[in-house]
Amino acid sequence: MEGAVSEFQWLPLVCALPEYYQRLCSCQKRAKAPLLMPAVLRRPKWSFGCTGLRNRQLILGAGDEGAGKFGSCFRWSLQDARVSLSQPFERQEWSSEQLWRRFFSDPSQWWDHRFDKTNARFPDFKHKKTQDALWIDARSTPRWVRSELAAMAPIAVQQSAFSWNAKMAKYVEGGQFTEAVALFELMQTQGVPPDKYSFIQVLKACAGSMALEVGKHIHCQVIKSSYGSDVFVDSCILDMYSKCGSIEDAYNVFKNMPQRDVISWSAMIVAYAKSGQGSRALEIYTQMLQELIKPNSFTFVGVLTACTSLGALEEGRFLHSQVIENGQESDPHVGSCLVDMYAKSESVEDACKVFNDMPTRDVVSWSAMIVGYVKCGQGGKALELFQQMRREGLEPNNVTFLGLIEACTNLLSLGEGRHVHAQVIQSGWETDTSIENCLLDMYAKCESIEDARELFNNMSKRKLLSWNTMIMGYANCQLGEKAIDLFFQMQCERVEPDNITFLGVLKACSSTQALEHGKFIHEQIRKSKWKSDTFVGNSLIDMYSKCGSMEYAHRVFDSILANDIVCWSAMILGYVKSGQAEEALDLFREMQCKAVEPDPITFVAALNACAGVGALEEGRLVHAQIIQSGYDSDAFLGSCLVDMYAKCGSMEEACEVFNNMQLRKVGAWSAMILGYVECGQEENAIVMFKRMLQEDVVPDSVTFIGVLMACSSIVALNDGKLIHAQVIESGLESDVFVASCLIDMYAKCGSIEDACRVFSNIPFRDVVCWNAMLSGYAMHGLGKKAIQLLEWMLQEGTDMDTASFASLLSACSHAGLADEGVYYFETMTPVYGLSAEVEHHSSMVDLLGRAGHLHEAHDMIKNMPCLPDVSIWQALLGACKIHGNVQMGESAAKELFSLDPEHSSGYVLLSNIYAAAGKWSSKSKVQNLWTKRHAFKQPRYTWV
Repeated sequence: MEGAVSEFQWLPLVCALPEYYQRLCSCQKRAKAPLLMPAVLRRPKWSFGCTGLRNRQLILGAGDEGAGKFGSCFRWSLQDARVSLSQPFERQEWSSEQLWRRFFSDPSQWWDHRFDKTNARFPDFKHKKTQDALWIDARSTPRWVRSELAAMAPIAVQQSAFSWNAKMAKYVEGGQFTEAVALFELMQTQGVPPDKYSFIQVLKACAGSMALEVGKHIHCQVIKSSYGSDVFVDSCILDMYSKCGSIEDAYNVFKNMPQRDVISWSAMIVAYAKSGQGSRALEIYTQMLQELIKPNSFTFVGVLTACTSLGALEEGRFLHSQVIENGQESDPHVGSCLVDMYAKSESVEDACKVFNDMPTRDVVSWSAMIVGYVKCGQGGKALELFQQMRREGLEPNNVTFLGLIEACTNLLSLGEGRHVHAQVIQSGWETDTSIENCLLDMYAKCESIEDARELFNNMSKRKLLSWNTMIMGYANCQLGEKAIDLFFQMQCERVEPDNITFLGVLKACSSTQALEHGKFIHEQIRKSKWKSDTFVGNSLIDMYSKCGSMEYAHRVFDSILANDIVCWSAMILGYVKSGQAEEALDLFREMQCKAVEPDPITFVAALNACAGVGALEEGRLVHAQIIQSGYDSDAFLGSCLVDMYAKCGSMEEACEVFNNMQLRKVGAWSAMILGYVECGQEENAIVMFKRMLQEDVVPDSVTFIGVLMACSSIVALNDGKLIHAQVIESGLESDVFVASCLIDMYAKCGSIEDACRVFSNIPFRDVVCWNAMLSGYAMHGLGKKAIQLLEWMLQEGTDMDTASFASLLSACSHAGLADEGVYYFETMTPVYGLSAEVEHHSSMVDLLGRAGHLHEAHDMIKNMPCLPDVSIWQALLGACKIHGNVQMGESAAKELFSLDPEHSSGYVLLSNIYAAAGKWSSKSKVQNLWTKRHAFKQPRYTWV
């Protein structure tokens, strides 16, 4: 009968692959023909290892038609098992014990499925050729098998490629890439040839570990194998090269692929996008569309990332339309990329629209929108969106928290930052290194350095970024000594510093004037790979210049092989900050001789140098260069030009520059006000301040300092009180410099009570505030109050400086407290460690002279460690007038006129001395000499 098959012809199929029976059933359903179960499979005692079957005929279908329809399917199944129905199959029958003995005689001929089988019914061992199967837990398994298996060497039994692939996949999924590569090598040493999936897994491992050389070796093996033209393997090779940073090799693989599917194109697009070559990614995408390859979500993610990196908003909008056209707008990953692209292109409205239109928003979408708000400078909205996200029951991830912490950092919101930190701990992300470093940066920039240090100390794993953040935080908070200590602690823990570390610690050395530490760090830089780093070199120049060592700064400048404009600017600024304006201008000229084009920072340094030495003509030349370079519209440069012209005494040119400025910021207004004050045009300074308020420009601390100085000079008490109200409205009343100017203004305007009230309301007083109040008491001759204030100052732990002693000695002099003044002068060096300067000696000469101790005053002048100046001889001359000492007065006047022949006050004092002594002829000679030399006394205002 056609379609009849003997049971011995069934046996190879049943023993080899039981799944073929399922294939038979599937074929039967398609053929719509009944299938009779073969008798050998219907037998109750049938098992794959049974023997003793008798010859019998098996009917496949009912009738010739059924047999014909199903017989072809059945013959296909047998052919797939490499068994021919036309030839009878003869095989040797083995008992269970015989099979086990055969197994132990040569285990290398058996596949080991003990560790990868997913069903207990699958065999533990299977012969490579005969497909004989063995189960360890079968009833027929002899008892001695388990002990033999335990004693057998692990490598005695070979596992199939499927087993090795499964293990490699587990390693790759767990991030154990090195172990996966090692397993691939072990697989080959045991004689198991890798298949397609083996190559895919090991290439993923190479990509994950960025093992480029190993990946190239695997690529060579793929070429030699039969999988060299497999599109999936080629895509994995392409992905491996791109993730290892070898974009050129990736493109060569892509170019030589015989056939490229959407996965290959997408992988190449993503490779270019992630490597920062967004334009190239867009070109590949265009080629893909030209070859009529339909993009998928992975493609759009890559090409949208490229648009984001390029800031290509219009191209992004075109891609958005294609996303909608291809029905990918509901994909959360594509939606998140669209949100990110629009947000980073500063089109936050479009980002919001995409976000709101998304049918399903997962944590990736929410995080993209939060980060988008942060990038657009809308940190407050980012925090509000996070609260909405929490109300919808979504748990934040690390990207969400990174965005929120950055929002708090930008807003300088310490309270919100602490709240986010609490949520991080609650969500279990507190050990994430990126989040820890971001929190560290937030606390440091919010000037909560104690919280930052506590977090730093509790970090489970401190990476270089953590050390850098902490060092830079200390440096920015003016805690340079702690930054330097942390740098040395970092080295004790054998953490290698990088250029950012050196930038932070050099900034700390600059702020603390730690020249010796700076030299030691410089020596470390010379031995490191950062010795030629431009930014590190500029920081070294800045450190040496701020520490007053321009010689070392110039050595660093000369050691830099290729001095760019940044180096030149740093060196010129260094000379300006160290008070060597002439050298700064010489260097500016040398830079131009070497055809180095100045930038705005260089021009700022050159203008400051011109202002420092009053080089008006040089400043005009720099101004012309600024116009020629196209920087004349720069607001900051405009302010510097105003300042330069004002300090050089040319207020007309300063006004012309100011009036021609398109955008006048507060810096320009402040420069004009200070310029008027320095040129003695205080009324114009007050008028300029009122005009500034009329144009709705908010003044800053520098503006208030300038206009208060103007009020002090012309004793404009009413204007001073109005400006004081503006200070309070601006919230700057606690600024120590503004408060000190207010105290000085009230004191010079005769309102010492108002000065005391301002002083009492300062929350944190530094030495500048104390000195301002001491100076006020000195002006009013309140020596005892000055001494009481000094004792209060010392009780609060504020150290005195030279200005404090100058004010105190002046107060004692005006109050006639000679003994107290002498006491403080004599304790100045031994007790307080301060050296007496000319100003202090001048006050002591005035104090002793007023007390009638003229000879002691004259002896002090003779024994001074420095040469006396005009103020000292004027003080002695004034004392001689008070006490009528003509001889000493003539001697003092002689010394005074030798230093300043046109000193008007000296002529007046000497004339009065002669008049008091009745020497009218001598008085007449002095007056004639005064007239001849055109000396005259400048009229000033007084509050008396």
